[in-house]
Amino acid sequence: MMSRFNRAPATRKRVILATAASLMALSIAGTAAAQTADQTGREKGNETEPSTSDIIVTGIRGSLQRNLDIKRESSGVVDVISAEDIGKFPDSNVAASLQRLPGVSIQRSGSRGEPQGISVRGFAGDFNETLIDGRRISTAAGGRSVDFTTVGADFVGQLAVYKTPDVSLSSSSIGATLDIAYPKPFDKPGTRVALSASGSLQDEAGKIVPTVGGLFSTTFADDTMGLLVDAIYTRRDTQTNRVFVSGWQGGKFAPCQLAGSTAASCSPADAGSDPSQVKSVNGWYAQQYGADQRYTKDERIDGRIAFQWHPSDDVMLTIDDNYSRQKVVTDIAGFGIWFNQGDMRNVELDGNGTAINFLQAGSPTDFTAGTDTAVLETNQIGANLKWNATENLTFDADASYSKSRLNPDGQISSENGDIGYGGLLGTTLGVRVNGKSSNAFPELTTYGPNGNQALWTDQSIIGSHVTVRQQQLNSDEIKQFRLGATWKQDDLTIKIGARYMEDEFSLENRNTFANNYWQAYAGYGAPSGRTTGVPIPASLIQGTIGTGKWIPGYSGNLPPVLLKYDARAYQQYLESLWKGAGATPGYNDGCCDGFNGTLDLALDPGSVQRIVEKSWSAWIGVNFKTEIAGMPFRVNAGGREEITKVVSAGIGRLPTSIVGSSADPTLLTVEFTDSQPVSTSSSYSYFLPALDVKLELTDSFHLRFDASRTLTRPALNTLTPVLNVGSGQRVGALTATGGNPSLKPYLADNFDFAAEWYYQPNSYAAVNVFIKDVSNFIVAGTQRQSINGVIDPTTGQPAVFTVSQRVNGPSATVKGVELAWQHVFGDSGFGFNANATFVETNKPYDRDDLSTSGFAVTGLANSANLVAFYDKNGFEFRTAVNWRDKYLLQFGQAQNNSAFGAEPTFVNSSLQIDLSTNIRLTDQFSVFGEALNITNETLSTYGRFSNQLLDVYGYGRRFTAGVRYRF
Repeated sequence: MMSRFNRAPATRKRVILATAASLMALSIAGTAAAQTADQTGREKGNETEPSTSDIIVTGIRGSLQRNLDIKRESSGVVDVISAEDIGKFPDSNVAASLQRLPGVSIQRSGSRGEPQGISVRGFAGDFNETLIDGRRISTAAGGRSVDFTTVGADFVGQLAVYKTPDVSLSSSSIGATLDIAYPKPFDKPGTRVALSASGSLQDEAGKIVPTVGGLFSTTFADDTMGLLVDAIYTRRDTQTNRVFVSGWQGGKFAPCQLAGSTAASCSPADAGSDPSQVKSVNGWYAQQYGADQRYTKDERIDGRIAFQWHPSDDVMLTIDDNYSRQKVVTDIAGFGIWFNQGDMRNVELDGNGTAINFLQAGSPTDFTAGTDTAVLETNQIGANLKWNATENLTFDADASYSKSRLNPDGQISSENGDIGYGGLLGTTLGVRVNGKSSNAFPELTTYGPNGNQALWTDQSIIGSHVTVRQQQLNSDEIKQFRLGATWKQDDLTIKIGARYMEDEFSLENRNTFANNYWQAYAGYGAPSGRTTGVPIPASLIQGTIGTGKWIPGYSGNLPPVLLKYDARAYQQYLESLWKGAGATPGYNDGCCDGFNGTLDLALDPGSVQRIVEKSWSAWIGVNFKTEIAGMPFRVNAGGREEITKVVSAGIGRLPTSIVGSSADPTLLTVEFTDSQPVSTSSSYSYFLPALDVKLELTDSFHLRFDASRTLTRPALNTLTPVLNVGSGQRVGALTATGGNPSLKPYLADNFDFAAEWYYQPNSYAAVNVFIKDVSNFIVAGTQRQSINGVIDPTTGQPAVFTVSQRVNGPSATVKGVELAWQHVFGDSGFGFNANATFVETNKPYDRDDLSTSGFAVTGLANSANLVAFYDKNGFEFRTAVNWRDKYLLQFGQAQNNSAFGAEPTFVNSSLQIDLSTNIRLTDQFSVFGEALNITNETLSTYGRFSNQLLDVYGYGRRFTAGVRYRF
């Protein structure tokens, strides 16, 4: 039984286009190429009801045609990706598919190489709102953006990217609104089954891991009820090699520190009578240098159930529940070396001021190990009721509850250990920069105890150092209710509605910094000439990791091996030594009040946040069709009022003193006043108008103009009302962070001008020019200041903290052009989909600006994508090429202590090539394969200048093979 719900727009539109794709293709071909038109399809200036027969076009070409049809008929600028068939989405990751669209590019997870987030027209992360079936999804990751590695794509029905707002859906995204549509039982009445199984191999990990899933959908009770259930288990193992500099810190060198200095001694100072000793030369240095290998095990379970009740042609009730649980465990082995600007000598600066070569006497060496664990669990349950009250009037009511939790079972997020040598065995270490961050990584010029490279990993001299344990617990809970009404009569549609949403975000962190237990056995022990720290028994060392050919395509040398050990086993060994304060050899007496031998966690008061955001919105939209000089003309106009109230609570405290460490001269401990609860509230409201117009000059050539105002709310975790000073600090790197509960949302006035030519079936070309005038930019300004008058024990002067705090700041304009071309070569089976995006801004990054409040628009990059395919006679083959130019990712680095404000993080350009194939052996059974990153592309970032490498990851290739069965 097919009802008006199967022919209505919104979530049912994909079904219309699936069942009528062949008819629409014929009508498009007729108007574009003067061929005989099939008048059962679209007529000039009017639309007839499509056929309700179950004609489903599958495969690459069928999917592309459905995407094109939706784009063509939409009022605004929308790009769509549809499943080629049930259980057969083009990619295993939602973000990987989205990057094929014009103006959409991805950010990858360095450790895994997986597409993790998207940018639309240069706006990334929180600038893009992700919905599931029109509902906001909660995310406990810390911001508003969704980590797409947590979203399974296997049973997704359709992805729609709204680049201009639909006021009845959302107006809270400056980049775009992404709506993920999952299949429902009445999308295609009857019984359907889809099963899939595959194995995946990442070449560096060398282990085949499984993905297994199934979907069952049926309608029953005379097609008045339907049930759909699906579940899938996915695992990905990845081994990644990394070289890093945690931060390129800006500051001033004294001339006596520079190469070629003839000064008899060198004691850099802020002022003095001897110019050679006064810090007066601007420069940037590597705060911490190292390398590591990471083995990541990523497991995800996705499950979904949807029930529909269709008692009459006029009523449809849908109740669904979406569940996902992802567990990512990363084992890390590497080394890290800390540098201080004042201790550097024989410094060579290049023309930009980057320290490309230097030496530092007495530097300790740490061998690091860790296990990072993140469990993200999300569940969303919702109910939707559609009622055709009359032939013209339809009501739509929707309610949902979503909760996401990070580490819901109290998992420990991070178990880290440092062992090594220093003190008497400290080395005059040096780092040399060999070239650009895109093809060379910095290298040590000397290493090993007292410079003896042969003893680099001599276990007889290695002792204990710091131990860090952390537990991050986040939750995000969203309640939302939406009520809308639609009136349709002839060529006039009116939509009105309202929505209420409540979003409660909570965050807290427990760690061994808060109680200073991380320093309990610091110092490296007797071989390094220290009374604190203990030797590491050989039984704890699990072996070594060779560093030959570490990063593909990169030059640079590393020490020959890394030590491999289990961080938690190391911690348990230290815990076994306890005999009481004053009686435990190697224990750092006086470091840790209340220590009783176990590395317990303590609550970090500054990390506690509870943010409650309530928003009310109402909208009205009018869509009508008319003609201008005989040409069809469509107008879609509307507005949305957004009212928001935010209550932000936290725990505040101030530092009272800073204490140095006798175990390690680089470590500092901050002591505080008693903690006090802090709470504030704020509110704001905005009216957001939108206008879409489309003129069909011919049936195949369309012009569009769109104007709108949109907003993006601040990330919830930036709204804390407290200043957070970490209890564990490093010499020369005192930092603090502050939230701002009064932040206002970004606002953007948007304009789109587009020309689209649908010149034959499944083929089109388009040009879209866009302009975005954005105000209220939220910037992470930094300043260097004292806090509560505490004294730095290393200088005897008031301690200077680098304080980062977000504020609403300047305005900027972003403009660009999107080019898209999709072409299918007749009935040959060959075709391609290509696009390119070029963007620019009036606020680009100025690397010569040394103020602490520098500003630039982040995320902007030119990009291009090409998907070339063959699809005929049951055989599919696809090549996808994705390129993104270098871009400014963010302000801030892992170590953020620059005297010149928050230093930038840039991402180098990348080009990735993926291959996939599918062979249909029978109507029900097919085999498929996929090869990702076949050119072994890397991910790399850099600082203010291109030779300031921050991170480079070699995440390898991935190969997948599997089978699908459906009926």
